[in-house]
Order: sequence, then C-alpha cells, then structure tokens
Amino acid sequence: MSASTDQARPSLRERKKAQTRAAIQTHALRLFREQGYDATTIEQIIEAANVSETTFFRYFPTKEDVVLQDDFDPLIIGAYQAQPNDLPPVPAVRAAFAALFAHMSDEQQAEQRERVALVLSVPRLRAAMLDQFAKAMQLLADAMAERSGRRPDDFTVRTVAGAVVGAMMAVLAAMADDPDADLASLIDQAIAHLEAGLWL
Repeated sequence: MSASTDQARPSLRERKKAQTRAAIQTHALRLFREQGYDATTIEQIIEAANVSETTFFRYFPTKEDVVLQDDFDPLIIGAYQAQPNDLPPVPAVRAAFAALFAHMSDEQQAEQRERVALVLSVPRLRAAMLDQFAKAMQLLADAMAERSGRRPDDFTVRTVAGAVVGAMMAVLAAMADDPDADLASLIDQAIAHLEAGLWL
C-alpha cells in the first residue's frame, strides 16, 4: 500500500470521531422531528446520544451547530479539486455536486433534505446559515484560485464563487416552496443556469 493511500484513508481515531459526531446529529434530528427544535434541549440530546456534556461541546459549541455543521462543504471542495484541470470553474462545480450526490446513500440524502427543511423553518438557523454561506464562498474561492493560478482575494474569483453560493441560496428558496423537491436535481439545475450564462 502506498504512502499516499495511507494518508488519504482516515485513521481509526478520526473514524471514531466522525461516528460520534454523526450519532449526536442523528439523535438530535430525531428529537427535533419528534419534539420540535425549540422544545429540544442540549441535555436531551446528550442523554439520547449517550455522550458526556464535554463530548457534546467538543463537537458542537451550540445547538445550532448540531444542525449546521457537516462535511458537505469540504466534500464539495474535494470533489471540485478532483475535476480535470481544463474544466472551467462552473462546469467543474456542477460535476463536483453530481459526483458527491452520486456517492450519497438514499438515507444520507434524506437526512440532508431534513436538515435543510429544519434550517428553513427556524429563524435562528436561517440567520446562522448566512454566516455559513460566507465561509462556503471563501472555501470555494480558495479552491478556484488554486486551480486558476489567481489569488483567493481576486475580485473575479470571488464573483464566480459568490455566484455559485447565490445559486445555492436559490435552491434553498425552492426547497422552502416545495420541501419534497429533489435537492440534487435543484442544485444541478441552478448550476446549469450559471453555466449557460444566466439568461432569462
């Protein structure tokens, strides 16, 4: 086995941490679904997940973070970086989303839709999501800059990254109108529209 393969594979400790974080989120989402977000306390989540208070706060500083934190952004960036170098930025982003959703199980996609619906239904979560969008735009701008040989603070790079994030905001608005809509399909349609040049 090559050294690069060893480095790419998460360690046992990292896998256990990921499992603990996922378990906390799964129990939290169940409680939010059964009791409502506001009625569910951190203490109830800790008890349901069978973890200590210290463990909970190590992974999630706030209750909002239980919903908002995930591996989605890093996974998208990784899928984007894996695209052919000659692929322009927006088609590369579209291909990255398609690749990511193709490897997600039905259960994972359902959980993602549930979290989106929860964010849209709770004002505090919607407000916190705006900060996440800003961070996502910077992550994407960094990746785009690296591929294009430009600086991450290049205005053109930020504009393209911002357009992609804006498309994601449009997807959220569509999900608010129709919670049963297919998330992967909406994202692909939104980015395809960017790719086509934003004609109306």
